[in-house]
Amino acid sequence: MKTTISLTTDFGNQDGFVGVMKGVIWGIAPDAHVADITHDIPPQNIRLGAYALWRVVPYFPPGSVHIAVIDPGVGTQRRPIGLKIGEQQFIVPDNGLITPILEEGERSGKRIEMVHLNNPKYWLENVSHTFHGRDIFAPTGAHLAAGVPIENLGDPIEDPVRIDFSHPIKRDYGWEAHITIIDVFGNLTTDLPAEAVLGADDVKIRLGDHSIDGLVYSYGHRPQGELVALVDSENFIEIGAVNGSAAQVTGAKIGNKVEVILNG
Repeated sequence: MKTTISLTTDFGNQDGFVGVMKGVIWGIAPDAHVADITHDIPPQNIRLGAYALWRVVPYFPPGSVHIAVIDPGVGTQRRPIGLKIGEQQFIVPDNGLITPILEEGERSGKRIEMVHLNNPKYWLENVSHTFHGRDIFAPTGAHLAAGVPIENLGDPIEDPVRIDFSHPIKRDYGWEAHITIIDVFGNLTTDLPAEAVLGADDVKIRLGDHSIDGLVYSYGHRPQGELVALVDSENFIEIGAVNGSAAQVTGAKIGNKVEVILNG
C-alpha cells in the first residue's frame, strides 16, 4: 500500500520550492502519494500553519507522514524533529508548529514518540543553511514513508517547543473566548467548543461593540450582511457575516476577546 505524505508550507507556488521537495521525496520513496495541504500560509506564520495542520490530520489514513515547513528559524539552533502521535507521523521544525496536535494527542492518551532528526544518514548529502525543507525535512519524511522506523532518524527528545495557544476561560456570565482563526471568507473562529454552550436556553455573543443574539444553523439563516454566530465544521463557536466578511465588519484580530453569555 502506498504511504501518503502531506506537505504544508509557507513557500507559495511561484518559485518551485514545493516541486523541489516533491522531487526529493519521489527520489527516495517513488511510490509515495504526495498531498498538498496548503502552501499559502503567510510567511513565517507558525500559528496559522499549526492550525492548518491540526485541521487536516484527522482525515488522513493511519501511517501518513506529514511534512510541515513554516520555518523562520532555518539555519539557527532550531532543531528539526520527528514525531509519531498515535498512527500519524510528523516531520517539522521545532518551533511550536506541532503544538495543537501534540496537546490533543496528550489529552486523548495517544502513544507519542519524539526524536531530534540528527542522523545525517537520512538527509541529503549537502545541507544548505536556508532550505532544510529540501535537505532535511523532505528526505527524512520520505525515508519514514519508505519504512524506516522513526527511532532510527535521531535521538529521542522530551522537550519540544510549544506555542501558548489560547483557551476559553469560564466566567460568571458564561465564557470568555478568543478569536483563533480568520479564514479567507472573513469568518472568525473562536477557541470555545460548541459543547460548552449545549443546554443553554439563550446564547448571546459580544465582540467589541457588536452583539449577536442566538446561534444559527448556517450562514444563510439571517439577512444579508448581518453578523451571525454558529457552530463551525470543527465544532467550535464561530462568528460570520451573511454573504460578507465578519473580519471586515468588526475589525477583529487574532486574539480578540469574545464574550459568550449564557442564560438558562
